[in-house]
Amino acid sequence: MRIALISPLSEAVPPRLYGGTERVVHALAEELVSRGHDVTLFASGDSRTSARLIACVPRALRFDAGCRDGLAPHLAMLERVTEMASEFDLIHNHADYLAYPFVKRWAAPAVTTLHGRLDLPELLPLYARFNDVNLISISDRQRAPLDAVRPNWTRTVYNGVNLRHFTFSPNPGRYLVFLGRVSEEKRPDLAVAVARQVGMPIKIAAKIDAADREWSARHFEPLLDDPLVDFLGEVDEDAKAGLLRGAAALLFPTMWPEPFGMVMIEALACGTPVVALRHGSVPEVIRDGVNGFIRDDVAGMAQAVLRIADIDRRACRASVEERFSAARMADGYEAAYAQVLESGAPGCLRPAGAHGSGAGAEFVPARRPSVALRRLPVDDHLDLASRAER
Repeated sequence: MRIALISPLSEAVPPRLYGGTERVVHALAEELVSRGHDVTLFASGDSRTSARLIACVPRALRFDAGCRDGLAPHLAMLERVTEMASEFDLIHNHADYLAYPFVKRWAAPAVTTLHGRLDLPELLPLYARFNDVNLISISDRQRAPLDAVRPNWTRTVYNGVNLRHFTFSPNPGRYLVFLGRVSEEKRPDLAVAVARQVGMPIKIAAKIDAADREWSARHFEPLLDDPLVDFLGEVDEDAKAGLLRGAAALLFPTMWPEPFGMVMIEALACGTPVVALRHGSVPEVIRDGVNGFIRDDVAGMAQAVLRIADIDRRACRASVEERFSAARMADGYEAAYAQVLESGAPGCLRPAGAHGSGAGAEFVPARRPSVALRRLPVDDHLDLASRAER
């Protein structure tokens, strides 16, 4: 199949440091290419991929100090997808609802994976309006807030990790670990509270976004004087894998409707059990007593840490091999693509004229994938600036 993948531009694919969605897009792109699909990735120019890369900005926007408006490059990228849509059998959007007004203009069927929280009240009227967009959830529990408007769910496809990168370690370490964001949703302060209760050192590798700095200053940073706490800041992918392999357990005290929680399966792939609070997708990822423990408060998490030796680290790894590998994720997406293509919906409006110029539009039904794979030219790997110059 000729597949287009659209990634957010805030991070590269894969991200240099923190970043969940873009890491999933990278794993999916590599797996699809390895299966013989003709994959085109719309992403930032500093992305690394085996797919054909269409660079829509020179570098990830988070590391571009000159970028003041991150919305504009995303809209320009989506218009570029529109211009090229006839080259693809299917377009897979990971850039959330920004793409919805474009979908009916695309000359190929599309599907969108939702990677974020769906419990915000502003989203209900949005999904009531765009109730014909093909959607994929990353956990069954992610869907619940939209039950009232009944959007068009295709299926749930769990995220997957590269098992070659997150290698197995049979020997537990002597520290606890927290990875993610310093925020009121992720609650590293609760992870510190668990570590204090059991008297174990904890390593915290996390970024602090501008929106979370006030919360961090009030609730997290005062905890850093404790000798049990080692705050590492934001780490890259190699350092993260090493931290997870060397830990006794990952603490995941999430306090929001977690859509998935990539770090849980990254830890499990290393053989490291997860001790988590019972929110969002946690019960879909963690099997209590098998690859970790699920509890309802800090005291329960601390008691679970004292039982962490009961967990077989080989069972942790096996749970990822069975359910959360990049290969299993690609299996799910291939099934979703087939479902969308075979349904014949949605149809697309192809604007008349070259590259969408001119008046009028014709209805184009969803197309089945081409039988033969077609190698596309590589000289179109241009960012928006160079494209404008030409």
